[in-house]
Amino acid sequence: MVQRKTQTPTYWQQQFVVDADDIEYLYSLLLEKNQPQPTDNLALAVVKRHCQEEELAIRAELQRGALYQPKDSYQVGDQLVFPRVDYAAATIVEQRPGNNPQFGDFTVLQVEFEGNGGVREFVAKFPHPHPLNLDEGQSLAEAEGLASPQTLYDLYREYVNSKLTMALGDNEEFVYFRGDWFLKGLLIPIHDGHLNIAEAAIDIDDKPLPVDALLDNLDMPADVPIETQSISINFALDADERFENVGPKGQVLWYLRRLEPPEVTQVPLQLQTAEWPFELDGFDSELRRLLGEMDDEAIDPALTRPPIPDAETVVVTLNYPHRAAGTLPITAKTVHFFPEADDHHIRISFVDKRSGDRIPGWVVSEGKYVYGLGQWYTENQLPAGAYVSLYGTDDPLTVMVDYQSVRLKREWIRVAVIRGKQLSFQMLKQPITCEYDELMVIGVSDPDAIDAFWISPEQQQKPLLNLMRQIFPELTKINPQGAVHAKTLYSAVNVVRRCPPGPIFYQLSTQACFIPMGHGYWTYDPSIEM
Repeated sequence: MVQRKTQTPTYWQQQFVVDADDIEYLYSLLLEKNQPQPTDNLALAVVKRHCQEEELAIRAELQRGALYQPKDSYQVGDQLVFPRVDYAAATIVEQRPGNNPQFGDFTVLQVEFEGNGGVREFVAKFPHPHPLNLDEGQSLAEAEGLASPQTLYDLYREYVNSKLTMALGDNEEFVYFRGDWFLKGLLIPIHDGHLNIAEAAIDIDDKPLPVDALLDNLDMPADVPIETQSISINFALDADERFENVGPKGQVLWYLRRLEPPEVTQVPLQLQTAEWPFELDGFDSELRRLLGEMDDEAIDPALTRPPIPDAETVVVTLNYPHRAAGTLPITAKTVHFFPEADDHHIRISFVDKRSGDRIPGWVVSEGKYVYGLGQWYTENQLPAGAYVSLYGTDDPLTVMVDYQSVRLKREWIRVAVIRGKQLSFQMLKQPITCEYDELMVIGVSDPDAIDAFWISPEQQQKPLLNLMRQIFPELTKINPQGAVHAKTLYSAVNVVRRCPPGPIFYQLSTQACFIPMGHGYWTYDPSIEM
């Protein structure tokens, strides 16, 4: 049997269009159901409709004559329908005996197709197996082995959904919110009073609220389905600049833009990373290993060590940019602790593992960071280089945080200071309350001076290599061995310039002035020019 057009990839991938009849059909469907429908439901309905239309067209053609089967006998003047000629109808105008040494006797029909179809010949009274013959009691659909509309939709969902979304989006009769479609004419009118009440409810609770909680405060018509109420208020809030959805994928949580910290809509200055392409070819095995272990969201995940699947806790080494910005990186190691945003960012809660205090937090998936820990870092005196632990909870919007505490003591650590127009380092005794990475730990005596130095035009325009050549001697003079570890250099550079480790390691590997000493340590010869 010929394959129906709706059974072919070509139809759904290239020929399929959402026409006016489809739009009218979906309008009636939504009117009948009187509640929002997801794109998948409407798209499947359109696939079913196209399959049904083709079925009806075939049935109409079959009414015009007998279904041609090679095994049957026919007479001149009989009208037949031919599946392999797109179910076209034709009249038998002549027949004659046929013979083939392999198949024996049979009949040759000469048929004339309607319109300009011309005259063609087909066999009849052909007793041998043939794909156009139906078995006893077998239907045409069974012989064709048709895929169901659901199967077709599963195969071509991407193509159907894309065209349907475009067509409905261009039609002002339809409204859309987070995967659901509805008719604009069926929405409940939402006035300024409703919106003001919603704003007040969020303000009083001081947290994002689901639409159900907002509806409890609004006077909605009791005879209207809750689904219609929900999409009506959701659609109105989405169009109002005061409100923003800060829920994870699949969950709508409304919050007020004026209550959001600016760091969630604008990447903090300390986290803004320039594009510094580099090659791995010159990296030795130690640099490659370090690159794969470091907690930096700007490292290509393909270069990092695979995380432990579904780990219940991870430890992150805090670098200076995240310490200064009050953030943590979203990396392959930490990503499963944080839900993905439905829009741009999500409101979550951090819980201090020691005190149980809840700390408002924000997941900025696009920026690959979570914000909200600045005060917690300061209260616990955590320096850059501190180990921060994350713990999963039963609530996907809650993450527990902790640090590896030690008895308060004063220890000698590197401290960054600004002298004139240069970054310098000293070994100073600082109060320490936590475990830290000795290679990355850096204290800051005057954060405001560091911030001012960071944003200075001269500093921003300085090439990375020049910055490294200036910082390296500062680190060397406080190390009795006269060598600097690659992680230490990375940590120091990031006090005044956000830079992932890859470009820094690349300069170490390719510039002759940097000399490897083994085990990740390097020395510097200022006499060797660039």
